[in-house]
Formats: sequence, structure tokens, C-alpha cells
Amino acid sequence: MTTAIVVMGVSGCGKSSAGRALGEALAARFVEGDSLHPDINVEKMRAGIPLNDDDRKPWLELVGQTLATAGDDNGVIVACSALKKSYRDLLRQRAGPALRFIHLKGERDVLARRMANRPGHYMPVSLLDSQLATLEATNGEPDVLTLDCDLKPEKIAEASLAFVKAEQGDRQ
Repeated sequence: MTTAIVVMGVSGCGKSSAGRALGEALAARFVEGDSLHPDINVEKMRAGIPLNDDDRKPWLELVGQTLATAGDDNGVIVACSALKKSYRDLLRQRAGPALRFIHLKGERDVLARRMANRPGHYMPVSLLDSQLATLEATNGEPDVLTLDCDLKPEKIAEASLAFVKAEQGDRQ
């Protein structure tokens, strides 16, 4: 069964770390979604300007194309904020029914502290509130596992693996 997973959440929740660990555990390719942003998006964020739906659309299309290539590898894990249900639905359309989401949630102070401790990252702490305001709950989306981002990394990996393997078993 092909693995296609988005590790999602606002900036500072640990998407990249969790995604890398999950990729290693599943022998799947990990893609840092931030690397898929067009330069203009990066410059806007660096300047403290929140992205809007029009800014995110080409980026989400590229993330979706990347997820659609999961069958070319042992699977693919992408770190992507996927803040709105419409964004997740677009990714589902591009990647197909096997796509799963691991949603890492956290308290604002935890997220802000993590963001402040990322030297050289283009995403300033000042954009955290706009991301939290944009984030739409994943309640009722059966292909989403929500975890507290403050859990130990090994617990996040353990729960994510159990979810993915249970979901894959349900589809066989």
C-alpha cells in the first residue's frame, strides 16, 4: 500500500521533525513543504505579511503533485500547514484516497517559543496569530490524526505509525 501523508499544523508545531522521523520509520521520502513555496511567498512571510488563499494556491498544487508521486517511491511524507479544510480537500483530490494527515496542535506560547528558537527561519513569530486564525479544525475528518505537538517526538512517531498502519490495514 502506498503511503501519502501530510504532517500539518501551524508554524512551530514540529511538522518537519515529525515528518522526517515518520519518513525514516516508513522508509518513505520526506519533503519539506516550505521548500516548495515560490520565492514571492517566502519574501512576503519574511517581511511579516501573511499569505492569502491566492498566494497559497500554486504552492498547494505543487504539494498535491508531490503527494501524487507517492507511488514512485516507498511513499512520501510532506510537511505542509494545510490550515483550511479547502486546502486539505485540494490535497485529497490531487493525492487520492490513501492520503492521511497527522495534525500537530499546540498552545500558542509553546508554538511561539519554538518559533523564536529557530535562527535563520523566514517565518517570524509575528505571523503565528494569523496562522492560528486561519487554521480550521479537523474535527470530523476521518483521515486525520490530531496530536499534541508538545508530546515527546518518539510518542508522536509511535502514535502516527499506529494510525497509518491501522488506516492501511483498513484499506486492504
